[in-house]
Amino acid sequence: MKKIYLISPNKLSKDFYIFFPKVLATRKVKFFQLRCKNYSKKIITKHIKRILPITEKYKVKLILNDDAHLALKFKNVGFHLGQNDLRKSREIVISNKKQFFGITCHNSLNLAKKAILLKSSYVAFGAFFSTKTKTVKFVAKKNILQKAKKLNTKIVAIGGITNKNYKDLLEYGADFIAISSFIWKNKQFTPIDAIKLFK
Repeated sequence: MKKIYLISPNKLSKDFYIFFPKVLATRKVKFFQLRCKNYSKKIITKHIKRILPITEKYKVKLILNDDAHLALKFKNVGFHLGQNDLRKSREIVISNKKQFFGITCHNSLNLAKKAILLKSSYVAFGAFFSTKTKTVKFVAKKNILQKAKKLNTKIVAIGGITNKNYKDLLEYGADFIAISSFIWKNKQFTPIDAIKLFK
C-alpha cells in the first residue's frame, strides 16, 4: 500500500535520520513533506540536501511545507501551501509550470475547485480527527471525499490519522493519507513498526 503522505516531525533529530530510510524502505510512502516550522531557511536547506538523496533512492516525492520560493531552488522538490501561504505565494503558483505542489482546502469543495484552477497536483482536506500536530481550526467530514472525487484530482486526507481509522478515508475516496504523530511520536511503536500497521 503506497498511499502514505508522510509528514516530518517538527525537529529532525539523530533518531529521525536513523529511522527515516528504514521507514521509506517499507515502500508504503508516496510523498514526504518536510514540515519544520521553527527552522531557518538555512537549516531547512541543509536538511533538504540531506533528505533528497534518501527520498530519491526510494522514489518518494519530497515536498516542502509553506515555502514555494525555497522549493523552486531544487529540481525535484515540490511544495505544499496552506491558504495563508497561498495568498503570499500566489504569483509563484500562477507562473509555476512544472513544479509539483498541493494546497490545503480544509473542509471546502470551493477551495478545492480554486486550487484545481491553479493547476495544483493535489488537494488536501482535514482535519478528519483530533490531532496534536497542529491546532485544528477546520473539521472535515468523510463525505467531502466522495464529493471531491468528481473534481478529478488527487486527494490527501489529513488530521489525526492512525491505523484504526485510515481505511474509512480510503474507502470514501482519499488517494493518500497524511500521517505524522502516529509514526514519529508513538509511545507504543517504533516508526518502522508503526508504519507497518498500514496494510
